[in-house]
Amino acid sequence: MTGRDEAAELAAALGEPAWRAPRVRPLDRRLAVDQDSVERGLASLVLTVIELLRQLMERQALRRVDLGDLTDEQVERVGATLMALEEQMTQLREYFGLAPEDLNLDLGPLGPLLPTD
Repeated sequence: MTGRDEAAELAAALGEPAWRAPRVRPLDRRLAVDQDSVERGLASLVLTVIELLRQLMERQALRRVDLGDLTDEQVERVGATLMALEEQMTQLREYFGLAPEDLNLDLGPLGPLLPTD
């Protein structure tokens, strides 16, 4: 540390008023949130990620069925698993009071996160 105020010297050289550090104020404004809205928002986010993974798994399974990669037993097991997962998702949505469209985040110019079909 040289003790020089380089910012003040530069401002003086440019003919500008002396630079002052911005005043840092403590957080005097806090967000007013309630526990229910935070819980619902977090549940919506987590369920959205799970729904996205569920749809990806379903598409992968359908692709493998179309290619004939799976035995009849494996097809039955995958179908039962996907149906059970969808049923669990429905129960979780109902528990948190969320509609299916609540899980489809709007990504602005990129469109919705989940396909609408």
